[in-house]
This record gives sequence, structure tokens and C-alpha cells, in this order.
Amino acid sequence: MTLGPAALLVLALVGAGIAYLVLAGGDELKYKTQAALREALPTTAAAELRSHGVTLRSPLKCGDLPGWTKSRLRAACTGTTTDARDVRVLGSGDSGNGKAYYTILVGGRPLVQNAPCLGADCAHESG
Repeated sequence: MTLGPAALLVLALVGAGIAYLVLAGGDELKYKTQAALREALPTTAAAELRSHGVTLRSPLKCGDLPGWTKSRLRAACTGTTTDARDVRVLGSGDSGNGKAYYTILVGGRPLVQNAPCLGADCAHESG
């Protein structure tokens, strides 16, 4: 009989641990390195722009922003829309808290502000 309650306690603890991992699993960056963020940003930002009805004249050009570190990623892209408006995309990620933020300016005005994802990367987001 003592094995039964002990086994139930172990199962409850394991279940709680799994639930925590599932719920906390979103606290990991999609792009874990500066290079990965910089390389993904032109594609995901272009997809996000398309979803808002904005078309680009040519692919976005992206680079590292000053001050990035191994744990604090920072990249930016620039481009021009087909109707000659400037586009600026800012992407950041913090491996310490697992959060990413993206902002897109078109013609100097925010189209997307502090979004946790862009383009197809948002397909898995529930909120």
C-alpha cells in the first residue's frame, strides 16, 4: 500500500514537470545565433510585409546592429517598397529570457511593433 501513494506522488511530480516544460518551452529563441537571426530576417520580414499588402522593390539587405552579443541578438534590414517608401526592419532576441521582438517601419511609420514573430514563424504562435 505504501508503494501506491508514493508512485502517485512520483507520477504527479513527473506530470507537473512535463507540464512546466511544455508551457515554458516557448521561452527559447527561434534564432539562437546572430548569424541565424540576420539570415532569417529578410525572408520573414518580406513575408510579413506581403501579409500587410506591402511589396518590395528588391530583397531586403540586412546586417548586424552595434552592441549585439552572443546572448543579445540585434539585426536590421533596409529596403524600398514598389511605391518608393523606405522600409526598416529591426529584430532582436534575448537568450536570457527567450524573448524576441520585431518592428517594421514603412515610410517612417510603424507597420509592426514589438511583435514576437514575423511571417511564417508566426504560424505556430497561439496568441
